Amino acid sequence: MTIHSKDEALMCKVFPSSLGPVAMRWFDSLKADSISSFKELTQAFGSRFITYSRVPQPLSSLLSLSMREGETLKTYSNRYWEMYNEMDDNFKDVAFNTFKSGIPTKHGLRKSLTGKPVTNLCQLMDRIDKYKRVEEDQQMGKGKNKVIP
Repeated sequence: MTIHSKDEALMCKVFPSSLGPVAMRWFDSLKADSISSFKELTQAFGSRFITYSRVPQPLSSLLSLSMREGETLKTYSNRYWEMYNEMDDNFKDVAFNTFKSGIPTKHGLRKSLTGKPVTNLCQLMDRIDKYKRVEEDQQMGKGKNKVIP
């Protein structure tokens, strides 16, 4: 970004590429035209995240999450990963099982994760994304696609 430090518009466009999921949700929630310069953007970011003192979430918070009646996979997934990201310790092995156990037993993703378990978080996220796309397509009435695990 140092190379483009004179081009504020470009810097504002490149800025989101450095953000993680929680910060990206914050960035996406900014109102249109609420930031007029890169300096304002970095100040807003700093006031939200650098001075933000959070209490780390315990493992029990993650274990108690489950998909709500009528909740979409996308919404459940967003809640789950936000909670996961707020934990200080690394519980990747627990993430596989708690995410799956929070999904209703008849859900296609749960069946897929049971029949063909994932071995790392990237595989889990890829599988979740496939099922979210199918769910979104079905909600939009585009089709009755099925994911082949």
